[in-house]
Amino acid sequence: MAVHDDCKLRFLELKAKRTYRFIVFKIEEKQKQVIVEKLGEPGQTYEDFTACLPADECRYAIYDFEFLTEGNVPKSRIFFIAWSPDTSRVRSKMIYASSKDRFKRELDGIQVELQATDPSEMGLDVIKSRAN
Repeated sequence: MAVHDDCKLRFLELKAKRTYRFIVFKIEEKQKQVIVEKLGEPGQTYEDFTACLPADECRYAIYDFEFLTEGNVPKSRIFFIAWSPDTSRVRSKMIYASSKDRFKRELDGIQVELQATDPSEMGLDVIKSRAN
């Protein structure tokens, strides 16, 4: 599975410049490559992000989660989320699962990885608990 250069470029922009809040990636099966499907503006919320994930299709996503530590110090964590809903096609789940590690290697700077098959597995409470 190839990774479109735009994927790496957008990830670097998120990581270095905080240009985006999130990036949703999609595997284009016909072209056999991972492409950028959606970019989230810095002002968008976690709810905006989760609303971008289709209910019955797999996706990869990067989310830049900002939070305050107990000492009120602002921090952020870059999450890699492998979204593979139970209702998606078996073939799609297999393609996403087998391509995940190679794709992740292309994105240097991921701090937390999360796998989710339904929205409850990637709720804001889960993100907060994994960020610390």
